[in-house]
Amino acid sequence: MKSFLVANPKGGSGKSTLATNLAGYLARCGHQVMLGDTDRQHSALDWLKIRPETLPPIRSWDLKKDQPARPPKATTHVVLDTPAGLCGKALERILKQVDRVIVPVQPSLFDILATRSFLETLLEEKAVRKEKVFVAVVGMRVDVRTRAASELDRFLSSYDLPVLTCLRDTQLYVQVAASGMTLFDLSPARAEKDREQWQPIIDWIER
Repeated sequence: MKSFLVANPKGGSGKSTLATNLAGYLARCGHQVMLGDTDRQHSALDWLKIRPETLPPIRSWDLKKDQPARPPKATTHVVLDTPAGLCGKALERILKQVDRVIVPVQPSLFDILATRSFLETLLEEKAVRKEKVFVAVVGMRVDVRTRAASELDRFLSSYDLPVLTCLRDTQLYVQVAASGMTLFDLSPARAEKDREQWQPIIDWIER
């Protein structure tokens, strides 16, 4: 079973957008996907409730009385959405359950400051240092023509981590999420530009 963690301590960094679309891609590929929501706001679980049954299925935790939550049987891929403020023992525990971590970050001063501290903590975790877990970064809601985008690029270049891609600031993510959908549930023509931006993420998770 392959497992992916989407994490950043900063609220509003784009974690749920990244997690739901990653799960949507994997489901579209025919995998048995579980989207696990560890965020108290339960954004990803609420999204699953409105996902049309005609689309490739994405499941949630298998919940049984007096037992810990587990992935449903036959699950091949797990995507974990996480709460703001993830750190300490909680971060250490969850890293033992995943293969890869994707850190979304937006091009603002506050996002960069929060992400800097998180990346430094993450890189000190034993699982990451021993290369049992691999980490990459994705820029979220980035307009490459802006000064903020340049500042984000400068910040990320200071780390020896792959920066997979920068996803553009578009209402398409908002529109598909409102219908329980992802970019990968749309026709290729409608989401062509955004799917192109996702290709480096896809290459990395399949590597």
